[in-house]
Amino acid sequence: MTVSSEYCPPSDPLDILHHDAQILLVNKPAGLLSVPGKGDHLSDCLISRIQSAFPEALLVHRLDRDTSGVMVFAMTPHAQRHLGLQFEKRMTKKTYVARLAGKLAVKSGTVDLPLIVDWPNRPLQKVCHETGKPAETDWKVMSYGEDETRVRLMPKTGRSHQLRVHMLSLGHPILGDPLYASGAARDHARMMLHSEELRLKHPDGGMSQKFRVKAPF
Repeated sequence: MTVSSEYCPPSDPLDILHHDAQILLVNKPAGLLSVPGKGDHLSDCLISRIQSAFPEALLVHRLDRDTSGVMVFAMTPHAQRHLGLQFEKRMTKKTYVARLAGKLAVKSGTVDLPLIVDWPNRPLQKVCHETGKPAETDWKVMSYGEDETRVRLMPKTGRSHQLRVHMLSLGHPILGDPLYASGAARDHARMMLHSEELRLKHPDGGMSQKFRVKAPF
């Protein structure tokens, strides 16, 4: 299946949140790939734009194309290893904001459902209790709109499409999600998912730092 419509990345200039000798934090726009896809038409991405300004920048993690918000890049191989281990050992703390279809009846909770790629329909992911990898997301209702719910999402793991599939499993897909929403819930200008805050330990000295960008929706 196709991911969605043709790739038309936004032309927003780099939105740099923090830059020092070890790390670079940026606010990724929605609609821009984190890394290149397969084919020349998918070559424009955040890492290539960053490396044209900061050639030494190195990838640490990714956000989905249609997700916006805080991303960290390493400026040295040491920082890349240090940050990579923090993500791998779940030492970073990530907070997202999302708008969901419908009204969540319960104000907070945890989704603990294992995920794996849905091979015949990749890149879709699916819940699978036999072969899925552990995936856990805490969620909390922030406010209600007309037939929608604004939530704060705190993933404890970092599986592909985790937040999107976990919200779908609650029966409340993320508004504008081109893969998992349908009907009116899909009909939005963008996917309503934003990486609002990232907490990490600085590779030089280990001081805990917090980087935050308010959701644009």
